[in-house]
Amino acid sequence: MRSQLTELSGWGRTSPTVATLVDTSTQELTAGGLAFLTSNRRGVIARGLGRAYGDPAQNAGGNVVRLAPGPILLDDEAGVVTVGAGVSLDELLRHLVPRGWFIPVSPGTRFVTIGGAVASDVHGKNHHVDGSFGSHLDQLTMLLADGRSRAITAASDPDLWWATIGGMGLTGIITDVTIRLLPIESSLCVVDTERVPNLEALLERMESGDHRYRYSVAWIDLVASGSGLGRSVLTRGDHATVDQLAADGHKALRDPLAFGPPELAAIPPGIPNALSRPAVRAFNELWYRKAPKEHRSFESITGFFHPLDMIGEWNRLYGSKGFLQYQFVVPFEAVDTLREIVKRVVASGYASFLAILKRFGPESGGLLSFPTPGWTLTLDLPAGAAGLGALLADLDAMVLEVGGRHYLAKDATTTPEVIRAGYPRLDEWLAIRKRVDPDGLWASDQARRLALV
Repeated sequence: MRSQLTELSGWGRTSPTVATLVDTSTQELTAGGLAFLTSNRRGVIARGLGRAYGDPAQNAGGNVVRLAPGPILLDDEAGVVTVGAGVSLDELLRHLVPRGWFIPVSPGTRFVTIGGAVASDVHGKNHHVDGSFGSHLDQLTMLLADGRSRAITAASDPDLWWATIGGMGLTGIITDVTIRLLPIESSLCVVDTERVPNLEALLERMESGDHRYRYSVAWIDLVASGSGLGRSVLTRGDHATVDQLAADGHKALRDPLAFGPPELAAIPPGIPNALSRPAVRAFNELWYRKAPKEHRSFESITGFFHPLDMIGEWNRLYGSKGFLQYQFVVPFEAVDTLREIVKRVVASGYASFLAILKRFGPESGGLLSFPTPGWTLTLDLPAGAAGLGALLADLDAMVLEVGGRHYLAKDATTTPEVIRAGYPRLDEWLAIRKRVDPDGLWASDQARRLALV
């Protein structure tokens, strides 16, 4: 067990704070290491690879625990894997894909840990079909505030189970997870890409056609206005079969499960904000124009699921002030609110080069899990821009008015009132948390900011 004072921030690089970062293993923790951590009155929170955008994996003046990866135990016959919570999706995929398996849900980066994926109940391009990460778990092992290590299932302790999935690490430290896997025949995806001229056309295409695809996501140009408002690139697909590769005569047939994710470049530290409005306008124009009107192709797992992972430290593109990622969901019947928000963002003049629209299916059951049926839009916005706080407050009010909510794993700006309004089962979650952690051991900067402790 190693510890040192360290300045920590989220992936957005805003609001850094100093905590004691403790690198340890599950074995050290369960053998009495928790006693060391509880000596700090500011509490403890677990941290993975720091890819939450705001402050849920920070704990100013307290302890932050980072678990060593741990084992990966694959049961090919059952189609499940038991994996240490400190293992990254990157490491897990390198283990699984060559053996013909894929994770049931993948977020937009593979550089998150398994524990973080559970705590955030991450979602992907397939939520409309397969739900979120927590919908595919068989068992969790957790270290609780009383020092006990417990294996739980949805049947053995449903309250703790559903408070932990999406609970942002505030019910205990997850130490290992058993996940049901998706069988695949190749490491490629067959992807239909189409250029869509405006928001109305995009909404119609997604509503009428998403059911034909396991995966669907749209990139939206939030600089374009007028008749091109909401112009988009829509990509939908599924894992490619060997028969599909054979019909194409694809060279991947020689080794269809080969998997070696590339990293093409890394952004150096200290660069100024490279994503000014003119730069984003130019990028968006290029990105939109290079997309085909309609085209089917084979793409790698990295190219389809994790394209930004090919750019190391891409969060540095926003310069020293960092950026905010703002993600919300509104019900399908509130599509007019979605339209109005797109108009507001475009009219505001703030540049967002990464704006993503998806459709959510049913909720997982996690009391603080974000996905609920509806449209979800994700925006990247430069931190510290004049008037940005007022814009986001207006958007918050619009989202809440129609019964929407905000994603805790992305949040860096909302208030306790906004979260309480968006999560109707918050009091139920707080009661379970109080039962398993009566003295408030588990704590984070976000938890204090949003009155979750």
